[in-house]
Amino acid sequence: MRFLRLHATAADACALVVAALLLALAAHAQPANAPVLPLSELHPGMKGEVWTVFRGTESEPFAVQVTGVLQNALGPGKSLILCELTDPRVQPMGAVAGMSGSPLYIDGKIVGVLSYQIQRFETVRYAGFTPIADMLEVSALPASLPAPATTLPIPVKSGPRARDDRPAQRASGSGDFQPFRPVFSLGGIAPQVAEVMAPQFEALGLSANTLGGNLGSAATETRDAPAPELKPGGVVAAALAVGDVTMAASGTVSHVDGAHVLAFGHPLMTLGATEVPMAEAEIVTILPSTLNSIKVANTGRVIGTFSQDRLSAIYGEVGRMPHLVPVEIDLPARLNRKSLHFSVIQHEMLLPAIAATGLTQAVLGSNEAGLTRGFRLRATVEYAGREPVEFSRLYPGPQGFAQGVGEFTQNLQQWLFNPYERTFPEKIRFAVEETSETPVGYVELFQVSRATAAAGEKLTATISWRGFQADKSIDTVEIPVPADWTGKELEVVLANGRQLDELTGRSRSVSVNQLRNFDEYLGMLRDARDADGLYLAVVERTALFTDNTATTVELPSSFERIARSADASRYQRRDAAVPLWETHLLPGRLFSANARRPLKITD
Repeated sequence: MRFLRLHATAADACALVVAALLLALAAHAQPANAPVLPLSELHPGMKGEVWTVFRGTESEPFAVQVTGVLQNALGPGKSLILCELTDPRVQPMGAVAGMSGSPLYIDGKIVGVLSYQIQRFETVRYAGFTPIADMLEVSALPASLPAPATTLPIPVKSGPRARDDRPAQRASGSGDFQPFRPVFSLGGIAPQVAEVMAPQFEALGLSANTLGGNLGSAATETRDAPAPELKPGGVVAAALAVGDVTMAASGTVSHVDGAHVLAFGHPLMTLGATEVPMAEAEIVTILPSTLNSIKVANTGRVIGTFSQDRLSAIYGEVGRMPHLVPVEIDLPARLNRKSLHFSVIQHEMLLPAIAATGLTQAVLGSNEAGLTRGFRLRATVEYAGREPVEFSRLYPGPQGFAQGVGEFTQNLQQWLFNPYERTFPEKIRFAVEETSETPVGYVELFQVSRATAAAGEKLTATISWRGFQADKSIDTVEIPVPADWTGKELEVVLANGRQLDELTGRSRSVSVNQLRNFDEYLGMLRDARDADGLYLAVVERTALFTDNTATTVELPSSFERIARSADASRYQRRDAAVPLWETHLLPGRLFSANARRPLKITD
């Protein structure tokens, strides 16, 4: 009997301990379906809890104390709640990029979400919170994509960006505050590849961190998986690319209403109405820093779409899949590497940069030796209801590609940018083809048999050249002299395709109003000469008059004055060389020669 009494007493004690633990957990449980605490009832000194994920996927609270409300701090009617981070876990490192959107509760009511960084080196850590009412406004906005611009120049020109429509990121000064800048973690991308692409990311206003990962191809497998249950305080990712290559910013769920989700408490990239993949994520750890602490995350599968990217929040819906552009990259079979498959958001500037990032990973990011002698890159851009647009580039090796990746990205922008229709490619396919030798050539001598010739005769052009670490070769080409060249002052030109394009007036920058529609735009792109090999051409110096894409040589001045007075932006005049005859030589090699010889045709 005594044993039974002792046993019962121990059982009662265990029950009391369990009950106490349950009460403690309940005291710190996250409020469910919390009502809103109006700003008018918020007072300095009030204590609250902010829920976020420190590691894994389960959220937990940390303590803050209300300092006050900065009225109209973000614009008329848009205030900012200022709180001191009193929790000993958070005070040393401050608010963390990735905590964006973490909900703030006071007395079981939701007040706002963590969203703004206050200074960077303050001795007592503070953070700014977006009022929840401002976030709820975003969920009521229409989810329609904006019409494309029709007055911006096509970004054809190499060098600095021809457009500057990237989202601005404000620098933080002393006493300043700014929304947490989303840190986009790269998955499937080697650090050296990210370093090569860093200037492209910076030009777009993207802060990219290579210390991130993805959960493999599961990032795009969604149909058969059950819909996840997102909760305020949980982790969520906004992705620009998913699949073998991922680029995503992790943040915190702020508010859930069925399948409708608000997060971040600040813009992602101020894209407005958009379609950004909503993805699962897990936090690996937090990296504390006196400058900018960040969460390190793995990006998971796509679970929905963020359709709004606004001042106060990003908003989306679980279960509605985004429209993305698939990108495929095929590699030589000898390299024994798998092809890359990923999808990118439909955005004129982000799509080319991220597609180029995946391509750079395919070329540079492997342990295997390959492509050291050189490779040809073929690209096919498929549009619905149109013939595919194709182009190719030759590179002398991975280093040459790395040095020219900025120019390649700008060229890809040229091929994908479309100011005429709300149309994006259905697919982009890259094929990397290895060359048997280094595809570089050097011209040592260029001669034309005569500087003066009569109509009906033939001239002979002699080109002495050699390949990389190869013996000298000599090629001869006959140039016909037709009667209609008589009396003209001409030049025989030996140049690569780009140089001849520039010499003959093919503009590297075209205004939108010079073209009538998207098909004309694609036609202009197809007209470019090949970048490899040499062109031998006979050209005449003249004045070109253009009407959109139609060109007239030496238009009478009276007609020109009338046309330009009607529409100076549409009608253009420029001095250029008109090719009377040309041929493409030595394809498959890269040359930098640009030689000219005078030619006069007599009776």
